[in-house]
Amino acid sequence: MDLDPGLSALRPLGGFFVLRTAAPTARGPFILLSQVYDGTAGDVQQDPLSCRVRKVAAALRAPEARVAASVAQQGLAARLWSVALGCAALYGHVPDLDGRLLHWNPDGSAPDDLWLSQVRSLPGNAATVADTVLHGHLEPLAAALRTRHRLAPGLLRGNAASALAGAGRELERWARRNGRTDLAARARSLTADLLAHPLLTGTGTLAGTAFRRRSCCLYYRVPGGGVCGDCCFPRPPRSSPQATSG
Repeated sequence: MDLDPGLSALRPLGGFFVLRTAAPTARGPFILLSQVYDGTAGDVQQDPLSCRVRKVAAALRAPEARVAASVAQQGLAARLWSVALGCAALYGHVPDLDGRLLHWNPDGSAPDDLWLSQVRSLPGNAATVADTVLHGHLEPLAAALRTRHRLAPGLLRGNAASALAGAGRELERWARRNGRTDLAARARSLTADLLAHPLLTGTGTLAGTAFRRRSCCLYYRVPGGGVCGDCCFPRPPRSSPQATSG
C-alpha cells in the first residue's frame, strides 16, 4: 500500500507517530529543519535550536543547558523514528523526510510538532529509514547541538538508539493490542536492523523489545527525574562525570 497524502494510517498510533501534511492553520514559528541544522533560520530569536533547549530547560527546571539539550535531542529523534517506523510497518513505504520539506516548531509542546509540506514515497526498508532519519537528521542535529553544548558523541548516539528502541516498542505494543502480528513482527525486525547500523552499533543491547543502553541521557539530573527504564545506571549516580562519557 502506497502512502496516502494525509498519512492517515498513523493517526490511531498516537501523538509521536502522527505527522502533519497540511499547512498549520494557526500561526507558529514552523522552520525547515535543514535551516535549523545549518544555522540559516532567520527567526525565533535567530537560533531555533537554542530556543528549544531553553524551552525544555524551563519546563524540566534543568540545572544545566546540556541536560535540556540532551532531552530535546531525544524528543525530536523519537518523533522522527516514530513517523518513519510507523509508515514503514503500516504502508511498506516511508515519506521523504528531507529537511527541506520537513518543518519544525521549536516553540511547540511535546511531542515535537512537525509538518511535512510534500508527501513523497520512498521504499520502507531499513536502509532507507537509516538514510532518512540517521543521515538526514540525527547526524546534523548532533553536530549542531555539539557546537552549542558539551555533549559527548556517545551520549547523543545513545539517545538516538534509545529513541529508536522506544518507537519500535510502542509500535509493536500497538500492533499486538490490535491483533496485527504481521505489523508487530515488521516493527521488531526493522528496529533490530536499524540498531545494527554502524552509527548505532554498540550503543546498547536489544533483547526482544527491551533495550539497555550503554550511556546516560542525563535525565537523572532533572529535579525528581531519576533514571530512565533503559539507562545504563540502576540508580542515579552520585557524580555526573560518569554519566557524560560515552
